[in-house]
Amino acid sequence: MPFDTTDSDLSIVPVNSKAELKRFIELANRLNAKDPNWVVPLMYERMAALTPKTNPFFEHADVQMWLAVRGGRDVGRISAQIDHLATEEGTAKTGNFGMVAAEDEPAIFSLLFRTAEDWLKARGCDRALGPFNLSINEEVGLLVDGFDTKPMVMMGHDPRYTAARVEEQGYVKAKDVYAYVCDPRAALPPVVVRRVKRGLPEGVTLRELDMSRYDEEVKALTGILNDAWAGNWGFVPTTEAETAQLGKSLKDVLDKRLILFSEIDGEPAGFIVLLPNVNEAIEGLNGKLLPFGWAKLLWRLKVKRVKSIRIPLMGLKRKFADTLRGQVVPFHLMNAGRDAGLALGYDKFEFSWILEDNAPMRRISEAMGAEIYKTYRIYEKAI
Repeated sequence: MPFDTTDSDLSIVPVNSKAELKRFIELANRLNAKDPNWVVPLMYERMAALTPKTNPFFEHADVQMWLAVRGGRDVGRISAQIDHLATEEGTAKTGNFGMVAAEDEPAIFSLLFRTAEDWLKARGCDRALGPFNLSINEEVGLLVDGFDTKPMVMMGHDPRYTAARVEEQGYVKAKDVYAYVCDPRAALPPVVVRRVKRGLPEGVTLRELDMSRYDEEVKALTGILNDAWAGNWGFVPTTEAETAQLGKSLKDVLDKRLILFSEIDGEPAGFIVLLPNVNEAIEGLNGKLLPFGWAKLLWRLKVKRVKSIRIPLMGLKRKFADTLRGQVVPFHLMNAGRDAGLALGYDKFEFSWILEDNAPMRRISEAMGAEIYKTYRIYEKAI
């Protein structure tokens, strides 16, 4: 049953059933229905991402979602979660919120955040950080700049009013993350051309993903990723189960030519992932793959081909980062990925997301000619 609130018109409903979860997902589509830059997500993918049996995140996290309801009509939603891998990293009293969407009314946001904060406080948290949907390794932040373009695959999009409503609840900026964009057909800056023309140092090689050893490759990628990102703000390690699940879900849309590894003296040292922008392919499907959605999706990805691509993951093991050989690897990975994307007809690259104070990644992105075109904000509040 819904819990009573101080607003007699509003009630809060915990999401505990499949039907409630479907309502939770569909609410965002209704709230953004008039936004030409909203991309309706695939319902089956969203259901899988928010269901414990199909998302390994739930193996190390406690999660609760709620709907705000008025007169039998869903008007808002929010999640609260505690990632126990994050607590192992020394943030034991920080909980997270996410999946925030509501009609433009302060009372609704107040009810949603009060509910999420009470849940977190009851479990020992004294700080709320987010939005994370659901993990810092997935969709993060609230869009605060860049509303005039569609989001790329696995990136968020929010109404313009949402940030102001969140800030009214006492939340302040913790960190901004950026999405960079570039036209890969543009000439590379001279500094990149010089580095690439020197060729790979002795003992350094680049290669494509080996699909015949797909599971092993995913494990190698996980190892590099967790090592490379360990010093980043908010870092939470990605489990092998999580990358295996992600790899499984993306296997049909991945192109081995767009996932590159660098090895140094035969050891996997770095990687880059270029992911075709599935959002471009699912437009017009209205979140449904049946009866003909699968055929349309695969045709758009494999035959017609989308024109944009996102680079969500890139990493270099820390032990190589300060070596002469290691320092050139990111440029070669970027350039090789650019060449592969161009050869396949892609004309728009997004590098995302990148922390505002991740100077090395920002320098590399800007050296490739990319510019910031979207900003997402992560908020925090003492509770």
